[in-house]
Amino acid sequence: MISQPSVHYSRNNTYNFTTMLSVIGNAAVLVTAVLRPTSLKAAELLTVNLAVTDIGMALTMYPLSIASLFNHIWIGGDSSCLYYGLMGMIFSTASIITLTVMGLIRYLTIGNPPKTGNKFQRHTITMIISGIWLYSVLWAVFPLMGWGGYGPEPFGVACSVDWASYQDSLNRSTFIMSLSILCTFIPCLIILFSYSGIAWKLHKAYQSIQSSDLNCGHIDRKVTLMAVFISSGFVVAWSPYVVLSFWRMFHTKDSLAPIVSMLPCLFAKGSTAYNPFIYYIFRRSFRSEVRQLKGIICCSAQPDSPSRGDTLEEGIINKINIPCLSKGIHLS
Repeated sequence: MISQPSVHYSRNNTYNFTTMLSVIGNAAVLVTAVLRPTSLKAAELLTVNLAVTDIGMALTMYPLSIASLFNHIWIGGDSSCLYYGLMGMIFSTASIITLTVMGLIRYLTIGNPPKTGNKFQRHTITMIISGIWLYSVLWAVFPLMGWGGYGPEPFGVACSVDWASYQDSLNRSTFIMSLSILCTFIPCLIILFSYSGIAWKLHKAYQSIQSSDLNCGHIDRKVTLMAVFISSGFVVAWSPYVVLSFWRMFHTKDSLAPIVSMLPCLFAKGSTAYNPFIYYIFRRSFRSEVRQLKGIICCSAQPDSPSRGDTLEEGIINKINIPCLSKGIHLS
């Protein structure tokens, strides 16, 4: 049960603000992708998939936490707790695996010859995304099949893997350790390896770059920096929650005050909100598309303005992308 109602109203405002940012930002990413489906590059599909995981988490989970905060007690009982844990497992696993694949693909394609750089086509990425969701759903249903379990968080407004049951049985301990290794530690190590390798490749390429390739090198570093911010942001946002979860594995639930255990969860929830802002800062095309979308929504754009804007944007993209793609560099 939730105590200290006055404190939790501020937590409720935090949830509301995070949900609003996540839904609006990621909806903008998805709408702009829907408006140009044929022009999406293969690797951009992973960006779209990441937006799906973020908005999916915000829509399927956060409203239940907000309602529980308003009522000062978890609503829906065991069934809603199971639902919340299931959704959390699916979307959080899909998110970190998507980030892992993004880093690995960028490492394999960056700075390589054309045949290697173009090996990941739309069909290949689509199959990879399907595998990501199957992998995520598999881990989510394991507790339903009797391996592991879901349970309430100490502060009473969320449910997740029952970390506190780690020492209760071999069943629970093996599930939690397997989940931690295969869905947290190994993906994070791959992300670290990928971007460390990318940094080394860019360093070597910068030393031997020719004047005609300066534009490509600048774009590639910029896009890689965007991906680093997205991946590192996810890791930083979820690290306190991971530490808290491991603390709960070896300590009683009363060893930390509910308020203290709630803060890492709120911090982790923020990971669904900031990605669209990173896209907006680093991607000129996304900024242009958002401005056009805003004009459409506000009914302030002239009838022929979008076509002129599209023509200008296509000219910019073609001018920048063609020489870079010839070297196997993807701008997503």
